[in-house]
Amino acid sequence: MVKVIASSLRKGNVVEHTDGKLYVILTTQNIHPGKGTPVTQVEMRRITDGIKATERFKTTDSVEKAFVEEMKFNYLYDDGTSYVFMNPDNFEQVLVPHAVLGDDAAYLQENMEVYLTIFNETPLAAVLPTRVTLEIVDTEPTVKGQTASSSYKPAMLSNGVRTMVPPYISTGTRIVVLTEDGSYVERAKD
Repeated sequence: MVKVIASSLRKGNVVEHTDGKLYVILTTQNIHPGKGTPVTQVEMRRITDGIKATERFKTTDSVEKAFVEEMKFNYLYDDGTSYVFMNPDNFEQVLVPHAVLGDDAAYLQENMEVYLTIFNETPLAAVLPTRVTLEIVDTEPTVKGQTASSSYKPAMLSNGVRTMVPPYISTGTRIVVLTEDGSYVERAKD
């Protein structure tokens, strides 16, 4: 264990909480109010039983961070109960339970490079690439004369996630989205 300041915590880090149990960080947000002390809000999942908790720390508070391995793996497939990843260096396969990825699993693509956080040979968290390219499978047709500055319209991505896209984007278009929230970034440069 090593002490770090709360503002340095990132998704996938493993920390020892005040209850003495280990938690994996799911999201962090540094909040700087106009008045008062800046805080770091952390959403985390207890490793032993999967219970989620939200905690607020002063950004300068010390937190016990566990030593974990962060290793690069390639996604292979879903076997029904776990996602199967392969270490590209030694070809060992690792099974990651569905709960570890949660909603992020929708963005998994074959051979995608993913960083797995591993503690005592147990995968605790996965960090996907920030952006992925997906195809629009359904959206309203483009209306002639509509400009890019007008409001966005709903669209369904090939992975089943809904997003909002500019009005000139049509069904069949490949776009880049953020894996964090599924939001539109740009048209894919194929």
